[in-house]
Amino acid sequence: MGILIPLFLVIICCIIIWRASDGFTVASDYIGRNLSEGVRGATINAIGSSLPEVFTSFFFLFYLKDVDGFSGGIGTTAGSAIFNGMIIPAFVILVVILTGIARKIKVSRKVLYRDGFSLITAEFLFIIIISGNSLNWWHGLFLMIIYFVYLSYMLKSMKRPPVRHSLEPEFKVHVSRKSNWYYLMTFDLEPIFIGKNKITDKTAWPLLIFSTVSIAFTCLLLVQACEWIGSAAYTVPYLGTYEGLDIPIMFVAVILASAASSVPDTIISMNDARKGNYDDAISNALGSNIFDICFALGFPLFLYTIIYGPIIMHQETIEQSSELRMLLLLLTVIAFIVYVFRKIIDGVQAYLLLGIYGIFTLYVIGRGAGHPFASEIAEFLRSIVTFLNLL
Repeated sequence: MGILIPLFLVIICCIIIWRASDGFTVASDYIGRNLSEGVRGATINAIGSSLPEVFTSFFFLFYLKDVDGFSGGIGTTAGSAIFNGMIIPAFVILVVILTGIARKIKVSRKVLYRDGFSLITAEFLFIIIISGNSLNWWHGLFLMIIYFVYLSYMLKSMKRPPVRHSLEPEFKVHVSRKSNWYYLMTFDLEPIFIGKNKITDKTAWPLLIFSTVSIAFTCLLLVQACEWIGSAAYTVPYLGTYEGLDIPIMFVAVILASAASSVPDTIISMNDARKGNYDDAISNALGSNIFDICFALGFPLFLYTIIYGPIIMHQETIEQSSELRMLLLLLTVIAFIVYVFRKIIDGVQAYLLLGIYGIFTLYVIGRGAGHPFASEIAEFLRSIVTFLNLL
């Protein structure tokens, strides 16, 4: 019972984040309708799909207000990056194959090399920047600068098509036939704000704001659920006290919080795959990782240290953070090799990626439980990080 309550809360958070992100996407697509595809994808869409990571990292820091909060933020962003790099592409491939859209997909090598090398570079810098036993505002600032450099490169390298000046949206929303209470309880937000009418500026902005607030509140619940699972014991108001797993919150966040916060990225990539936009489906998963590890963690870290001062990390947190960041880099390199090893991507790569993520999950579980073999791997990963920081 002690584990079932927070796990149930995590599932509810996944559903709400998914439905609220749909509303955010509808509103942001309309508001950014006159932007070119490249600009809209790199700004509004990227922010929308990564809002859960930003809010989750923010609440881990500002709600817990200690070094555990930062470790939870690292667990969420790093775990989300691993999830995005392996699970989402695997799902994309399997959706295409199992639905009969195609037996294999072909992704532009330019897209793979551009996003892959950019992500690996960002993760390497992530290892170098977040080092030592204290974190200051400039650590967060450097992480954000890395993202803005990447964003500037993306915007300059994109070919921008002519801007549409039509004020009419390209889509309609289904007619509302049930009560608003039903849609509110199921978080189907579009019928509540738009109803039978076409989306307009007067309906798009309230939908955007309400969706954002809903995602933020849900991420706070997600942080609470992760804290309960990681605690030795926790108290639920009006229900009583229960036992948790008594493991570091970083290992909880790297699996549960990261998967829940990656729901929008997964939905967007799968929708792109169904439309045959394979480049967008894969690049969304890889490109959003840079936002996750640089901005989604850097921005909350910057704000927190500006307000409360430096974060002094315990030795245990330093070691756990080091091994997780090194593991993130190694798994990204492995995933990149899987992508580019063959000119086409099919079920073989999909199941291989799922298998690698399964091994990663077993490692995290073993590390949280203190298994000797997992501890030996962790020590090896930390030694690599120490070597890189000495260079």
